[in-house]
Amino acid sequence: MAEAIFHLAFPVGNIPDTKAFYVEGLGCQLGREAPQSVILNLYGHQIVAHVTSQPEPPQKGIYPRHFGLVFTEEADWEALVARAKEQNLHFYIEPKRRFPETAIEHRTFFLQDPFGNLLEFKYYVHPEAIFGDRELAQVGEQ
Repeated sequence: MAEAIFHLAFPVGNIPDTKAFYVEGLGCQLGREAPQSVILNLYGHQIVAHVTSQPEPPQKGIYPRHFGLVFTEEADWEALVARAKEQNLHFYIEPKRRFPETAIEHRTFFLQDPFGNLLEFKYYVHPEAIFGDRELAQVGEQ
């Protein structure tokens, strides 16, 4: 099977703040742009911001809706943490280690964009936990 690129469309309030957060802040490459939408390259994946006057209601906590990346190299995760701090991006949840000393141990942090969208960035200590370790039957916080 050929490699596939992930695509995600999400709501935003305006294009200038979107570009400030995603391009200047996160370092996304800017793609095509129209008055009501913009295509962004997030580490080789296509995310598309669409302006809406009816934003999603704010959620209480990280569930059920967020998106992000799982890094395969811890140094890449750490570099994004450093960039987010340098760019003064809003950490919804500060960098931390989840489920320490277990098969699903990972480092994670959540950012919140100017429109309330939550983004999670992870690095798993044991790569097989990204999709495997089904016998643990645990997904997210309890």
